[in-house]
Amino acid sequence: MITFLIVVVLILVAFVAGLVIFTARTAAKVEAAFPPTGQFMEIDGQRIHYVDRGQGPAIVMIHGLGGSLMNFTYALADRLARDHRVILIDRPGSGHSTRPKDASATLSAQAATLAKLMRALKLDRPVVVGHSLGGALSLSMAFTQSDCVGALALIAPLTHARNEVPDVFKGIAIASPLMRTIVGWTLAAPLSILGRDKVLGMVFGPEPVPDDFAVRGGGALGLRPATFYATATDMMSVNDDMPAITQRYGSIAIPFGMLYGRGDRILDYRLDGEGVKAQCPALDLRLIEGGHMLPLTQPDPCEKLIRDIAARRYSTAVAAE
Repeated sequence: MITFLIVVVLILVAFVAGLVIFTARTAAKVEAAFPPTGQFMEIDGQRIHYVDRGQGPAIVMIHGLGGSLMNFTYALADRLARDHRVILIDRPGSGHSTRPKDASATLSAQAATLAKLMRALKLDRPVVVGHSLGGALSLSMAFTQSDCVGALALIAPLTHARNEVPDVFKGIAIASPLMRTIVGWTLAAPLSILGRDKVLGMVFGPEPVPDDFAVRGGGALGLRPATFYATATDMMSVNDDMPAITQRYGSIAIPFGMLYGRGDRILDYRLDGEGVKAQCPALDLRLIEGGHMLPLTQPDPCEKLIRDIAARRYSTAVAAE
């Protein structure tokens, strides 16, 4: 009996060791294949990666949960950079940005970090574009770091707290930091690879997943254990600030636009879009046929919204001068 137990333990140890080795090798391959393309700034123990390109009125772009700034460089950012200064930011812990495990991941904490970056870059209340969770972060910035936000152009944003986690994200809804680390270094990468088609089908659906999303869209960056840990932490922290944000929509006075897909399978345009419109009648809400990943699948209406909001923001500034 003792011999049998020893064999079982050895098999389990070997299995876990194999998972850790696989994860480490996968992360190393991803890092080598997708090196940073921008610059870094040290902010409160965090190393924030950003890309600053183009000239003209400034537009800051903030990606969503588990994403990276590459979600915007797929098509959208290049278009805007023709006549705007476009700053793409990897949120703390995402993409190539780092965040210590003991650092706060609340929306207000991330907003404070991004505000310090924007002030260091001497941006004068730029247009802030946020996708999904990046939309919630953009709203938090508008309320808590108002000197850094001159207008909001949000794409499929999270705008209301959720009592239940969407099915596609239940695997990262891990309350224990220790368990996030363990799962990140063992099961996360292989399960992500095995479940890729199902997960991306839900995130992108009803639209097709771009064939090269893992490469051009930065999807492969999510296979690293540090990214898994940060994404799970973001998920578990979002409701800390969301209720307070929701109560303030009626006070938004800056140019404010929002684009939503009626077929979004992650968020609900009726709650997260029309629900805000009910509180903020001045919101320029645009509904189209599409899913959640509109910056990649629907760059034309995204660009149109951003340019229209930017025109309102900067024409107002010129008039004030």
